[in-house]
Amino acid sequence: MKVEIQPDVRNIAARLGADVPYALKAVAGQLADDPDMGRPSGLPGMLTVTVDGDMFDDCPDLSVGYLREPNRIEIRFLEALPSPEISADAPAQDQEQRRDEYPSDGVVGAAATVREVADAWGRITAWLQHHAPDSYAALRPGAGPTAIAALEGKLGLPIPVELRALWTLSAGDDGVNGWGWGCLPRSETLMTLDAAAAIYRLQMDAQADEDASNAERPEEERITVWKTSWIPVISHGTADGTSGWYLDAESGFLGRWSRYDVAPGGALDTLVSYLEETADMLEAPALATRDKPGLIGGSLVWRKRLSPALKEQWQPLTG
Repeated sequence: MKVEIQPDVRNIAARLGADVPYALKAVAGQLADDPDMGRPSGLPGMLTVTVDGDMFDDCPDLSVGYLREPNRIEIRFLEALPSPEISADAPAQDQEQRRDEYPSDGVVGAAATVREVADAWGRITAWLQHHAPDSYAALRPGAGPTAIAALEGKLGLPIPVELRALWTLSAGDDGVNGWGWGCLPRSETLMTLDAAAAIYRLQMDAQADEDASNAERPEEERITVWKTSWIPVISHGTADGTSGWYLDAESGFLGRWSRYDVAPGGALDTLVSYLEETADMLEAPALATRDKPGLIGGSLVWRKRLSPALKEQWQPLTG
């Protein structure tokens, strides 16, 4: 069984203690022999194992999270577990020092992110199921770990945990009534995995063309249309990839792309805050500011995407 360790996990290991990288390699060796030794973590497709830090000279107790696939294992998360010597009653200064030594960017933090995504998306889909059944029916079932791993292979980078969680819940939106409109603000659509891969390739090719020209330009005039860390998430329509939103895997923020050189603009959102605001606008449309939701029959249609020909059919939501 092949075991891979993500680069960010290796970086975390180096920060946690001199012997943590060695402990991580030892766990990788054990997983190669016994891929199912872990227990469910609460994250989609993720298992965890714990490491007794006393077995090493400079190593805290560890929690290691990994994805189990048919022919490979990928170690995704690493977290130092709280030391039993530090109680909840310890002075605030000691607790702050421990947080600095053992940052919680592993399984626990990821689990919280997954819960936030699941809660926000659950609010959106519950509203659609009750008020806009045609839009609800257009959502695809979630993708499995193998499909997401295949996309990672095409992109050449890991899918961030929040996007992995979302695509595990729904692997895209097929649009409604032949319009190609989705359930997200501006009637934009959650992209399928294949569409995300296609847009990523297209935009990377566009950047390669710009890089050829950039070699002849002064540094301040060089143009960036796409970065390797940008993963397409939301598109203008099911068959319209001229613009949309990407998730920056490095910063964790969403950004807009457009093939028409339109200025990005808009608020600086994470995927979680974007989904939470969408749910808020559906549940309390009178307070919505970014866009206004409404209905045409059993379909959710947002005002900013409404054509003049459909205005008489559109029923704005109140409440």
